[in-house]
Amino acid sequence: MYVQLKLVLDTDPSAAWRALRSPSVMRELYAPFLNVNAARAGSGTLWQNTADEIPLTLAGLVPLGRQLIELDYDETSHPGVKILRDTGSPLTGPLSALRGWNHRMAVSPTADDPGRTLFRDRLSFHGTAAGAYWYPLWVMWQWRGSRLRDMAPSWAFDPELQHEPDTQHP
Repeated sequence: MYVQLKLVLDTDPSAAWRALRSPSVMRELYAPFLNVNAARAGSGTLWQNTADEIPLTLAGLVPLGRQLIELDYDETSHPGVKILRDTGSPLTGPLSALRGWNHRMAVSPTADDPGRTLFRDRLSFHGTAAGAYWYPLWVMWQWRGSRLRDMAPSWAFDPELQHEPDTQHP
């Protein structure tokens, strides 16, 4: 089974790529419903190809178990497309009944505006509980898409500066 999104984000592909690799963007993306332990979610400002086990909580109060985040980046297989793949999995908690966790996100410029990003996001999973989890994960993916659209404009690496009129005259 799978859930997926295909969105156009109001940010350039380089900014979107940096955001996908940012532990702080991931924490912000899921907040306030899902809390990713900030102390464990990546040691720097950008995740590298890594494996990291992090605790998750519902609203910071109810433990949801531990998630293995196992990242791999592909910036060369498809010209103009950068792909992040998380093949980690839920280790404990309610989602650990799912198997075959494969989360793939891709960014590329849109065809009509290279300053905007085509974002594709697909989570594949299976297991005995997959049917029961499909709808809740689909709802979460729709919410995730809405959050991505809202957050994307703030990801600009070099925001445009507004120039103030020159008030000094000789």
